[in-house]
Amino acid sequence: MRAALLLAGLLLIAAPARAADDHTRSNYVTMVLQAFAAKVECPGTDVVYQDLVQKAQQMRLPDGTTEQVRKAIAWMHTGGKMGEKQADDIMAEVAVATQMTDLDQRRLGMSNWCEKQKTNLAGVIRSKGG
Repeated sequence: MRAALLLAGLLLIAAPARAADDHTRSNYVTMVLQAFAAKVECPGTDVVYQDLVQKAQQMRLPDGTTEQVRKAIAWMHTGGKMGEKQADDIMAEVAVATQMTDLDQRRLGMSNWCEKQKTNLAGVIRSKGG
């Protein structure tokens, strides 16, 4: 975890002109990771890919960001069996988002975490079938 945080910090220092964009993207990466985690961990929860794409557009992220993030998450969470490895900065953001999400789930307990996500991710996750 320290290596991922260090790498993420170094990337932000190395590219100060992109810092605001990187912060927006890292927030988006965290949101996408938590949406997919909610789909897997929270009964009755679903994610609509197009909702993620629309959110990226609202955040003024470059076209293709959603797919890059999805592939990075899949690659990291399956040990490289699915998805594709992405640029180091995206992989570092996924690693940090994974650690933050894991800590939140442990701290809150899974049922409380799932309830919190219904509010935090409204518009990105929804009830299955609805």
